[in-house]
Amino acid sequence: MKIGVIGAGAVGGYFGSILQKSGNEVVFLARGKNLEAMKSMGLTVEGENGSFTVQGKFTDRYEDLSDSDLLLFCVKSTDTYKTALRVKPFLKDGSFILTLQNGVDNEAILSTVFEKEKIFSAASYIQVFSKEPGVVRQIGNSPRLVMGGVEESQETAIKEISTFLNLAGIETFTTKNITETKWKKLLWNVTFNPITALLETSVGEVLDNPELKNTAEQICRESINVAKAMGVTLGNSACDEILAQGALARNHQTSMLQDKLRGKKMEVESICGFIVKKGREYNVSTPVLETLYHLLKFQDSRIGSTFSEVAT
Repeated sequence: MKIGVIGAGAVGGYFGSILQKSGNEVVFLARGKNLEAMKSMGLTVEGENGSFTVQGKFTDRYEDLSDSDLLLFCVKSTDTYKTALRVKPFLKDGSFILTLQNGVDNEAILSTVFEKEKIFSAASYIQVFSKEPGVVRQIGNSPRLVMGGVEESQETAIKEISTFLNLAGIETFTTKNITETKWKKLLWNVTFNPITALLETSVGEVLDNPELKNTAEQICRESINVAKAMGVTLGNSACDEILAQGALARNHQTSMLQDKLRGKKMEVESICGFIVKKGREYNVSTPVLETLYHLLKFQDSRIGSTFSEVAT
């Protein structure tokens, strides 16, 4: 199968490399120093059980994705719409799009550009970061995906794509309620990303400090209240589960912190702003999250605005 990866950063680079290693033809869309390094030395994945390097097609040209049967959409959520518009003219009929992005609104944004039947969504459970240009480092448990469709008619295609990913070595599960699954991942992100990015600290340090842990728990419960107001089904123990999951990723450097340390725009809107704004819409108060949201927006405004729409 021919695969396109839009945004060959940590997540896109990792999963694209696994697919390339398993014998598929993969085109990696990237930019800047990351693109230069991959063109020169390939893309290296370092993991718990060793490392490997793949040689794929590395490019910054959207037209090079025209033969893709499956497109992994891995750009930052802030760039979803404009990136979709850039790639749309080059996609062939019959190609599928699988978003691995953070947040719960990318599917709706993509649906304004592409046919809904072409769009699939996955929650990625992986601890991975860009170690240096052309090198990604995966730590912790074996990565996995939970995927689903945005339309009921996609059931057959979902099974085909998940089977393909599993055969390629990517542990993939399917769900009939991808919205709930993505919301649970968003809850983890909004619980830990804002605090760790603002204070430039680890998940473990947040959990070890009673005041910070309490702040994280308040953010989590505020967000759960918003989700329930929107009709998303979450169990009564959802917050406890999120905090327990955090304990398993004590040394994890959250995605927002990674972006901040690399001088890149953070996903403040998709992780924090979306929930704050939905809270206002549904008359659900989110005072703790809203405070961190405004602080992070200020910090984000001071980060250079010269990076392009392709996440690296």
